[in-house]
Amino acid sequence: MAFILLSRVGNSYTDQFCWWLLFDKIEDELEMTTVCHRPEGLEQLEAQTNFTKRELQVLYRGFKNECPSGVVNEETFKQIYAQFFPHGDASMYAHYLFNAFDTAQNGSVKFEDFVMALSILLRGTVHEKLRWTFNLYDINKDGYINKEEMMDIVKAIYDMMGKYTYPVLKEDAPRQHVEVFFQKMDKNKDGVVTLDEFIESCQESVNSLPLFGFVSFCCHSCTGSWAD
Repeated sequence: MAFILLSRVGNSYTDQFCWWLLFDKIEDELEMTTVCHRPEGLEQLEAQTNFTKRELQVLYRGFKNECPSGVVNEETFKQIYAQFFPHGDASMYAHYLFNAFDTAQNGSVKFEDFVMALSILLRGTVHEKLRWTFNLYDINKDGYINKEEMMDIVKAIYDMMGKYTYPVLKEDAPRQHVEVFFQKMDKNKDGVVTLDEFIESCQESVNSLPLFGFVSFCCHSCTGSWAD
């Protein structure tokens, strides 16, 4: 099972250094796997995502193998996610990530929730990806990102990467990153970042500033697959 991918952006949103843990084996799966069971409403899900029917079948088979009940709760999500960061503590970041996947906020993630988010993160437009990322950062879901929320996200990222991060991070690195984030994003200097400010700043930065790479690094250590 490959349940994690980690990406960063250099000069564009699609310049990545560990994006393809999801689809590095997808073609092999399509050739080798015969899926006997498919989720109800597969055609509707195909219309709502950027995946083909065969890709959805492969993803569903892996999802059911890991989660026979058809849903994932937060504790299981954290256990799976932690396997890929053995030198760090991924629990807090996994908590924020789970909440972003759990669009109904009912404490569980269904296959439909999972694949809809995956479709955006892997094959959505830049605008769709940024909107999803904003929602991840907006921890209290009030429509704004404040410094406390951003600090919580950045600290969770550093905790997840662990003490073996190279180069070694300075103790005040999280605070410095948050300050840079707000200097660039908070256009009207009111202490919070709106969705419009976030999207505008990221699109301005995509070809000129390292900020966009930092934003993408923070958010896209977040997706993966249940494809064996």
